[in-house]
Amino acid sequence: MSAPPHPSAADRRSRSAGAPARPRGPLARPRWFGTLFGTDVWERFSFYGMTAILVLYATEDTRDGGLGMSSGDAALLYGLYMAAVFLASVPGGWIGDRILGARRAVLHGGVLIALGHTAIAVPVTGSLYPGLLLVACGTGLLKPNMASLLSAFYDRDDRTGRDAGFAVFYMSVQVSALIAPIVVGALGEGVDWHLGFGAAALGMAAGLAQYVRGSRHFGDTGAAPELPAPPAERARVLRTTLAATAVTALGYGTDAALGTFRLAHLMALVGLLCVVSPVICFWRLLRNPLLTAAERVRVRTYVWLFAASAVFWALFLQSGSAFALFAKHATDRRVLGRTVPASWFQAAIPLFVLLLAPLFARLWTRAGDRMPTAVKYALGMGATAAAYLVTAVAAELASDGARVSPLWLLPAFLLLAAGEVSFGPVGMSAATAIAPDTFVSRMVALFWLSGALGGGIGGNALKASGDHVPGPGYFLALGAAALATGTALFLARRPLTRRLGV
Repeated sequence: MSAPPHPSAADRRSRSAGAPARPRGPLARPRWFGTLFGTDVWERFSFYGMTAILVLYATEDTRDGGLGMSSGDAALLYGLYMAAVFLASVPGGWIGDRILGARRAVLHGGVLIALGHTAIAVPVTGSLYPGLLLVACGTGLLKPNMASLLSAFYDRDDRTGRDAGFAVFYMSVQVSALIAPIVVGALGEGVDWHLGFGAAALGMAAGLAQYVRGSRHFGDTGAAPELPAPPAERARVLRTTLAATAVTALGYGTDAALGTFRLAHLMALVGLLCVVSPVICFWRLLRNPLLTAAERVRVRTYVWLFAASAVFWALFLQSGSAFALFAKHATDRRVLGRTVPASWFQAAIPLFVLLLAPLFARLWTRAGDRMPTAVKYALGMGATAAAYLVTAVAAELASDGARVSPLWLLPAFLLLAAGEVSFGPVGMSAATAIAPDTFVSRMVALFWLSGALGGGIGGNALKASGDHVPGPGYFLALGAAALATGTALFLARRPLTRRLGV
């Protein structure tokens, strides 16, 4: 017996109880927005808190409670984790669209994240890796469905309102991203690493409580999957997943038993998935008979935005690896006779995002359709290129072993924040606007999958350079790549805009 028909996303959006599509004023938001905002605030607290100290913890000497990794291996671990987070968004988006619905998918994802952070906080040898896996799976389930749930409260044709709403949402969660590195960094670097990870676990628990309490404001939005998967399809996906998991576990278990396992072996699999997964996802989406001819054109064109996003995330995500190592080893962190924790520099980007997001939201609103997505991407890539070029100058000044002023890193982080505001909320908004009604979560997952590809590339870049601390040539080369990508986006803005329709 076939599943009963479900209303389309457009129909459900128009009927969502207690969820006005057009909030009044640039910053005024209804109660459903406050619930999603509060949940994401705490989820981002746990995420940014943990990532602020992950590389520092991994490179710390074992006598001081760290893992004693080299800088290259720590950067590889960081890139592996980031890639896994973004890769998990693909099955996470499918689960939200076809099985759970966005609302329950966000809840289950939050539970997995809380369990993962709790595992990392336990001072037991080997708990880091299963903890990171749980956090990655939970984040992959939560993030695309959180974006889908947020998008569902806006009319599909309200592109300006959606862009502004996503920008305000992006600004809101940066409050937590600003506080997290300071709190978790002070506890982790100053007291005990596992105490810092424990603070991240408490943050996600608070987010779950916020979500459960406020979900009554959602009406029927996100309560059911957009296009429920029939039992046969669910069984087929479950069998395939179990088989792939068993083969992977057997392969790496044998590798570990033989004593030959290296982190690079795991990165090789993740890197392969980062390349193959987007190809498969785009291919399956384009072959889906539910898509119209116009929707297929938009999806094909979105491939170019996907590629640009991968380049951006490869560069931006190094704020937690290459930039963190530069802050620790090449930056003068003494203030009033005390040394500032290197992890505190990770608070600079969310601070600047908080300052820039309302300005960018106002700019997007005033510009309207005169500033299409491709131009916003080009501006973000230009800001990212400038950040790397500034840091290249700082690295040149520090090449003789001297420590440079933190005033070099702060403008670089300001420019990275401008890039994030131009790519993060705009990319999610564009993905939801381009997506067919029953594929919103999966299109958002494709956007995050570009982060998987970027995280894998970025994680290998520092490892391949062989530098303990990134030098001027490293930052200069990556800055040039960003500049070239931004220029290409700007030159192609008209055909991209015409074919995307956004």
